[in-house]
Amino acid sequence: MKRLNHIILCCFVALSLTSCEAIFMNDDEPKNPVNVFEYLWNRVDQQYTFFDLKGIDWDSVHTVYRTQVYDEMSDDSLFRVCAAMLNTLRDGHTNLMSDFDISRSDSIYFNMIGHSNFNSSVVQLYYLTLNGHTTGSFSHNSIRDGKVAYVRYSSFSSEIKDEDLKYLMKRYEDCDGLILDLRQNGGGSEANIGKLMSIFNCHHQPIYSSVTKAGPEHGNFTTPNVAYAPDKSLLDTPYAKPVAVLIDRGSYSATSFFAISTQAFDNITLFGDYSGGGLGLPNGGALPNGWTYRFSCTRTIALDGNVYENGVPPTVRVLLDPASVAQGKDNIIEAAADWIQQGGGLITMR
Repeated sequence: MKRLNHIILCCFVALSLTSCEAIFMNDDEPKNPVNVFEYLWNRVDQQYTFFDLKGIDWDSVHTVYRTQVYDEMSDDSLFRVCAAMLNTLRDGHTNLMSDFDISRSDSIYFNMIGHSNFNSSVVQLYYLTLNGHTTGSFSHNSIRDGKVAYVRYSSFSSEIKDEDLKYLMKRYEDCDGLILDLRQNGGGSEANIGKLMSIFNCHHQPIYSSVTKAGPEHGNFTTPNVAYAPDKSLLDTPYAKPVAVLIDRGSYSATSFFAISTQAFDNITLFGDYSGGGLGLPNGGALPNGWTYRFSCTRTIALDGNVYENGVPPTVRVLLDPASVAQGKDNIIEAAADWIQQGGGLITMR
């Protein structure tokens, strides 16, 4: 099986650093605050990949924040200025790391939490229920009098085992279809993307492509590198019944990669809200004073030719209705179950 081409890192959790430049700085490199600031601004200017998509004027950002930097400032003050500058990227894969703090994107955080399209209490009480099941990393149950399978996978950081997938597919083989709930799944490992995908009709088909910064100019990119589905399905008979994948703003990084990959499968439809994005893989390095940083150095292109860094759109947009929640109903799950019981089929994006 050919593995996917990337390691997908979880937003806010996996802060490991994959360097696209030397981690160890020249001892002669000036470590004063002004030089540290300029070094970081230049690295982002030459290697970040989404200025155009996010409408960011990086020169103007320099103008705003450079005036706040002076050589007599404290480390704590310098960190706050540099972190605020990076925060303008609105990128959950962007962090500044020192021995006393780690910066994170506040806009991504508030989108994930503030625009959650998921109520865990309703799902647990009325869909998974007290008599629900746990198999490996999956919580699951049948709904609609046993006619629809509901499977919750909360993090791509959680291991997926072949035997667990086979068990789930066998248990629900008589259902009309499957709801796969990936809402508030903040990402994780690329290996689990391929694992989860392997229950479908995989035949090494393309699922997306990626480009990497290839020069200092903002528009300099490599030729696309294609990522593929597994060589074949894990199952003797791939799952071909209707599958509704639920996403929301908390579906980030690896979950967004999985969401765009569903374009390669005719039986899968996305329900819910836009994903959180996170389709640029992070690289980084070290600043002259020893702090480390990372930011997105790639951009991912879906099969339809679009770059969905600002969020993968659902095929059917359904927002959680407080009135339904008050009645113990998740109207997104209900819409997905309706679609499945009506036979599935292609839906024009709406």
